[in-house]
Amino acid sequence: MNNEEFIIKLKEARLNKKEFVEITGLAYSTVANWSSTQNIPLWVTSWLENYIKAKDLDRVADAVAPILRNREG
Repeated sequence: MNNEEFIIKLKEARLNKKEFVEITGLAYSTVANWSSTQNIPLWVTSWLENYIKAKDLDRVADAVAPILRNREG
């Protein structure tokens, strides 16, 4: 993953760099340096993809929850 791909994935995840570092516990300077060094760790790709999938599943669960509650009650 290069920096351009990282920025695109962040947008897909609806995150900015500040939010990403808060969630991952990385130093902001580390993430900011990725734009110049292109040394983005391999785990970042799968982390962002899984974050996006988890958020999508949360939205589906939220949408289905009222339907399930109506069936139970």
